[in-house]
Amino acid sequence: MIRHCVFVRFKPATTPAVRQAIYDDLEGLRSKLRGMGVVNAGANVSPEGMGKGFDAGFTIDFSDAAARDAYLVDPDHQAIGARIVAAAQGGTEGILVFDLAFG
Repeated sequence: MIRHCVFVRFKPATTPAVRQAIYDDLEGLRSKLRGMGVVNAGANVSPEGMGKGFDAGFTIDFSDAAARDAYLVDPDHQAIGARIVAAAQGGTEGILVFDLAFG
């Protein structure tokens, strides 16, 4: 299994509705991409103060690396990714992607 973790420093002008629309559209990809699991998304609620400005994020579990790789090249995912980049402070500088492999 691959857990795809994405953390975002959203621009202050990025409304909760815009964030939720991004998360909803990611969740919508599940119906078309085999091996894609539930999208968990939301605000950083850690009390540790180690978030380095990343105020929100999401995770997606994939059955394997092939399912994750199919997601990465999917045109709908790429369009959603472009919206995330546009909403992030500094574009790609405001995004951290980290994948973990299990099993």
